Amino acid sequence: MKRNQAQTGQGVNLLFTMLLFLVFVLCALFTVLFGSRVYENINTRMEQNYTGSVALNYIANKVRQGDRAGAVQVVEIDGTQVLELTQQVGELSYHTWLYYQDGSIRELFTREGTGLGLADGLEILECGGLKLSMEGAMLTVETEGEGGGRLMLAVRSGGADDE
Repeated sequence: MKRNQAQTGQGVNLLFTMLLFLVFVLCALFTVLFGSRVYENINTRMEQNYTGSVALNYIANKVRQGDRAGAVQVVEIDGTQVLELTQQVGELSYHTWLYYQDGSIRELFTREGTGLGLADGLEILECGGLKLSMEGAMLTVETEGEGGGRLMLAVRSGGADDE
């Protein structure tokens, strides 16, 4: 009789140990699944912030580089808003155009009168859209889509209206 009770006790101990191990495995599995979802959300947010902030920082740095009296203006070329940065090198005039076309922000650096157009620009960064406006010396740049943002820059040397 004692032997029968000992075997039953060992069976209960084994069953309890197996259930405890199963609970541990399930907890570990749910922790990994939950962690992967958190990682995915963080990664998605980082990508959205990257697209918006990099586009705005790129345009801001370009404007700061070309900030000369009358050299920064928003123009419309072939129905597209273009941020035009003009610079003189000797007697030649060069233009840098920053604009949105075909799902990305593009840039074209060309000498005046070469005949290059918006289709010739290089893709800089994929984006949901770009809106540009300039009132006096205040330039407003907005990126659209996921991670979009807004940037307002005061052109220090004044816009074309200040000349």
